[in-house]
Amino acid sequence: MHGLINRAIQSFVCNTYGEDRWRNVTEAAGLGFSDFEAMLTYEDDLTDDVLNALCVELRRDRSEVLEDLGTYLVSHPAVEALRRLLRFGGETYVDFLYSLDELPGRARLAVNDLVLPAMELREIRPGQFSLTCEPGLPGFGWVMMGILRAMADDYGSLVMLEHAGARGGAEVIAILLVESAFAEGRAFELGVRAG
Repeated sequence: MHGLINRAIQSFVCNTYGEDRWRNVTEAAGLGFSDFEAMLTYEDDLTDDVLNALCVELRRDRSEVLEDLGTYLVSHPAVEALRRLLRFGGETYVDFLYSLDELPGRARLAVNDLVLPAMELREIRPGQFSLTCEPGLPGFGWVMMGILRAMADDYGSLVMLEHAGARGGAEVIAILLVESAFAEGRAFELGVRAG
């Protein structure tokens, strides 16, 4: 597993629940260390052990924890770069949805050895979509649920999301866009202002 993913889990736990909870998780997982290096690669089992220990520590299901991780990745100020990457997908939430098939490529432009699962958006009827997340990262569909929910808030859109399970190893998310201009979205500028 790419260290950037493990580091994101670490940041999520530390920023949301505190350093003490993170130490509890690393000890329960038997890591032997407490900080992941973002540019290293780790065994997939190690990430799985960390997630299992985190679910026990928080007394929550893995799906809930992963969805909260997705929300954190878009909404927390410590990880603003991902929100910016996602907002380049378009001016509206629908534009953003249609840009998701490009996300793995855009992620590789930012970090060339980060491989995200392919995604395919299908419009069932106006305002109703399904997003298929191909196999590659276990639980990626749940992380995407959190990202989709947080991005809807970011755009000011009202959506209903449902993890529709797995089909042939791919996770499917049902998306219903109730209202595209439900509330005022967060401000976004293409350029970043210096100091």
